[in-house]
Amino acid sequence: MMAWLDDPGTVIVLVGALVGMASTLVGTFLVLRGTSMLADAISHSIVFGIIVVWLVAHVQSGPLQIFGAALTGILTVFLTQALIHSKRVKQDAAIGLVFPLLFSIGVLLLNLYAGNVHIDTHTVLLGEIGFVWLDTVTLGGVDVPQALLAMGGMTLINALFVGLFFKELKLATFDEALARALGFAPGLLFYGLLFLTSGTAVAAFDAVGAVLFVAFVIVIPASAYLLTDSVMRMLGYGMVMSIAASVAGYALAVRWDVSIGGMMAVMTGIFLLLAFLIGPRHGVVAQVLVRRGQRGLNETRTLAVHLYNHEDSHAQQEENVVKALREHLHWSDGRARQVILRGLDQGYITQVGQMLNLTATGRALAMELLNAHERGR
Repeated sequence: MMAWLDDPGTVIVLVGALVGMASTLVGTFLVLRGTSMLADAISHSIVFGIIVVWLVAHVQSGPLQIFGAALTGILTVFLTQALIHSKRVKQDAAIGLVFPLLFSIGVLLLNLYAGNVHIDTHTVLLGEIGFVWLDTVTLGGVDVPQALLAMGGMTLINALFVGLFFKELKLATFDEALARALGFAPGLLFYGLLFLTSGTAVAAFDAVGAVLFVAFVIVIPASAYLLTDSVMRMLGYGMVMSIAASVAGYALAVRWDVSIGGMMAVMTGIFLLLAFLIGPRHGVVAQVLVRRGQRGLNETRTLAVHLYNHEDSHAQQEENVVKALREHLHWSDGRARQVILRGLDQGYITQVGQMLNLTATGRALAMELLNAHERGR
């Protein structure tokens, strides 16, 4: 019944997908707020929280470890905000001051007091998702990977938080002053979001490490942001890309015999590149097409105004001909041909031999443009 739990590949892909989905749920709002680098800071500074919890309670995993280390994330943000509010440093510098400090203290404590414990900085930073299926607990007679339970729980908690406070989170993200005026406590929501980000980072670090967590919490939401202007669709696209990055990353890692976590992170970067290039509104290709369409529209307008200015004048036979577009408007033969074809297709002009004439629609367009120009002077 639970045979799929015995398949290492299935477990690895599922853990990666859960890390991606849990990270996307919180990372989407961090990206929209412009505070996504706090996730990177949190993912490193939790080393301090992990070792402090071990020193106090002697536990390396479980809810207490997640809660204690998550508090370190809150401490990171609190110290960062304190530095920002001092007006001596900006946000990027404040982040760069706080998290290396906490991370360094955590590494020192780890070396001094926990040298014989299975907690090391390599595991925290890189993890090893390829071995998550080996670390199991028995539930109802079934061996279930701990990473699967931890990430499944965090995904559920994050989904409940976002689902319950979606409207409040969206309002606090885009208009904090209005959210405060309506009594939504945007500061409390923000710290709650960061607490869950810290908890997700702690739950993920043993399986995938901080590097892949950062890729999922920042790169995937940033990719989704390039695809849509809707927060709901952004969350949905992020979920889909998280699953796709896990599946494709695992398949390619097995095929090429490379790091599974590393290939999953590479896939998030590929999705970002694709979104940057072919995003429907903000992608490079879309922007090129928009600019090309705008240039074509401007050329058609130029042709209409040119023909209108010389219509019914003694120069009409000389100016309103194909040759004049090359000589007087300095258009190449190919460009002039394209503009004429566009004008014919759109019903702005007619052509008899070399002679170009405005239609009623083209004449109305030219008059509208000239009147608008006069009003703008």
